[in-house]
Amino acid sequence: MQWIMRAWKQLVILLAIALLTTGCKTFLPTLSDNPWEIISLPVEENLLDIGFTGDTNHGWLVGTNSSLLETNDGGKTWEPRKLDLGEQNYRLSSVSFSGQEGWVTGQPSLLLHTNDGGKSWAQIPLSEKLPGAPSTILARGANSAEMTTDLGAIYQTADGGRNWKAMVAEAFGVVRSLDRADDGKYVAVSSRGNFFSVWEPGDQAWHPYNRNSSRRVQSMGFTKDGRLWMLARGGQVQFTSSSDPEDWQEVQNPEFGTSWGLLDLAYRTPDELWVVGGSGNLLGSFDGGKTWQKDKEVENVPANLYRIVFLSPEQGFIIGQRGTLLRYQGSTQAA
Repeated sequence: MQWIMRAWKQLVILLAIALLTTGCKTFLPTLSDNPWEIISLPVEENLLDIGFTGDTNHGWLVGTNSSLLETNDGGKTWEPRKLDLGEQNYRLSSVSFSGQEGWVTGQPSLLLHTNDGGKSWAQIPLSEKLPGAPSTILARGANSAEMTTDLGAIYQTADGGRNWKAMVAEAFGVVRSLDRADDGKYVAVSSRGNFFSVWEPGDQAWHPYNRNSSRRVQSMGFTKDGRLWMLARGGQVQFTSSSDPEDWQEVQNPEFGTSWGLLDLAYRTPDELWVVGGSGNLLGSFDGGKTWQKDKEVENVPANLYRIVFLSPEQGFIIGQRGTLLRYQGSTQAA
C-alpha cells in the first residue's frame, strides 16, 4: 500500500510540474460579468456569417438552407427573408456590405449582389471554370469586391461582378479556414490542418509553412498588429512574436484537460480578445492573450460556438449551431 501512495504522490508532483512549465491551468477564473446576450432567432439553421450596411442598425445573417435574416435594430431581433433561388438549397457562407452595396456568396456556386441595402438581390453569373465555389466576399467600395473560393483562389472585381481578376496564379487547395488582414494579407489552413499558407498583395502564389507542433491546426488569423494567431486541436492557442509566420511563441493551453476544441478568435480591441469553442465555451483575455478568463454564463448554450465577429469595438456577435446567436452588449472588466 505504501508504494502505491508514493507512486501516486510522484504522479501528482510530475503533473503539477507539467502544468507550471507549460502554462496550463486546470480551472480558469470566471468573468465578473457577462457582456453577451443570447438572441432568439426564428430559424434553427446553422448560421455562417453576419454583415451590416452603412447603418449599424441594419444587418444581415446568412446560413445553410438558403437562410437569410435581416435586422433593423442592431441585431436585437431578426426576421427571415425569402430569396428567389428556385428549388436549389444553398449554403450561404459570407455576406459583406460597403454602404448600401452588398454581396453574398454561397455553395453550390452562387454570388448575389444588392445596391439598395438588401431590398432586392440580383444573382451574378460566375464562370464554370472558377476553381472551387465562392467562399468569402468582401465589399471594397462602389462596384468593387474581393472574393475567395473554397480552394483558396482570390479574385477582385471593379465593375459589379461582370469581370474578375485572379490575384494568385494557382489556387491553394481545399481550405479548412481562411482569414484576411486589414492590409489585404490572407492566411489559409489546409483541410487536414497539417500546414498553412500566407499570401499578401503582389504575390503570385501562396507561401506554404508546416505546422509547428504535432497538433492539427483548427484555424488561424491575424492580430491587430499584423502578427498571426493559431488555434490547434486540444484547446491550444499560439501567437507569433512578429509578422514572421515561423516566429512562434510558446503554446498556451488556457484550460488544461478539457475535451472541447477552440474554433475561432477575434479581437475587440488590441488588448481584448475572445475565443469560442465547442459546447458553448467562451474565453476572454484582456491583456493580449497572456491570461484568460471564462464566461461561464454562456456554458449553458446547447451548441458549439464556431464564429466570432467584431464589426467595431461596440458591435460584436458570436455564431453557433442551430440558430445560435450571441450579441455583445457592453464592455466588461477583468475579474
